[in-house]
Amino acid sequence: MLQYIIKRLLLMIPTVLGAAFVIFFILRIVPGDVCQLKMGGDGGYFDPAQLEICRKNLGLDQPLWQQFLTFVYGIFTFDFGNSLDTGKPVLEEIGLRFQLSLQIALMATLVSIVIAIPLGTISAVYQNSWVDYVVRAISIAGIAMPSFWLGILILLFLLNATDAIWGVRWAPPLTYKPLWEDPYHNLTQLIWPALATGYRYSAVATRMTRSSMLEVLREDYVRTARAKGLLEKIIINRHALKNALLPVVTVIGIEFAFLMGGLVVTEQVFNLNGLGQLLVHSVTGKDYTMTQAIVMIIVLMFVFTNFIVDILYAWLDPRIRYS
Repeated sequence: MLQYIIKRLLLMIPTVLGAAFVIFFILRIVPGDVCQLKMGGDGGYFDPAQLEICRKNLGLDQPLWQQFLTFVYGIFTFDFGNSLDTGKPVLEEIGLRFQLSLQIALMATLVSIVIAIPLGTISAVYQNSWVDYVVRAISIAGIAMPSFWLGILILLFLLNATDAIWGVRWAPPLTYKPLWEDPYHNLTQLIWPALATGYRYSAVATRMTRSSMLEVLREDYVRTARAKGLLEKIIINRHALKNALLPVVTVIGIEFAFLMGGLVVTEQVFNLNGLGQLLVHSVTGKDYTMTQAIVMIIVLMFVFTNFIVDILYAWLDPRIRYS
């Protein structure tokens, strides 16, 4: 198992370097100059001498290969430099927003798992029954309904329901506080986007769980277990479900990594200043260092999530690590 883990860790290095190469040179191809934006805007006046000083202070006068090596070194040392827009350290700008996005991703993933695995399993076990039809309708509704639209419905329901019951239109808090500082404030703010997003992505995992379980339940070893007289509960939990989870783990892992930076519209609906919002702001402001850092953090989350998924593969099916 240790050899398998080391092999997967080594495979992460070329992936990270390839992503760093792509994002670095794509940003340099995009027209525009951050110093011109800071000093005069797109159509304003700027002094060429001051422009060169700005570029020198930001390190933009260096050769591209030297800037790239500095960028790669910063990835492995977690030193992404200063923001070209605000001048503050990039990690300081990202810190609180990363906590918010990570918590939403974890909570939404937990909601997705709690909904998807039981419903998908029940739907497969009771195939073509009314239970199966209900679960399939729930999953189709989740796929068809965007998470930000569900978030708007949740906010409207909270406002109208609280107004009808207590006469006060209650809404989630607007300012973010970490979970360890004020758990009640934190959960009342983030539980709703987590529910909206988690239900949306649980629909995909539910359908994957159902199809995978249906395939496993037709395997010979399941028929053998039934022929031996094992309880149906033991067959489902110990034999069928564990083998059916391989594709489900893949889907959940990809969804978790995507949630770290792909919830821009949902963040706007719930007035959350997460990584998605910061990424949009840094791209529009030509903030190279901030954009690079956020994209690479998302890449690292994808790579780390895939690594965890690979380890879960090896744990669920020992044949994978032995091969």
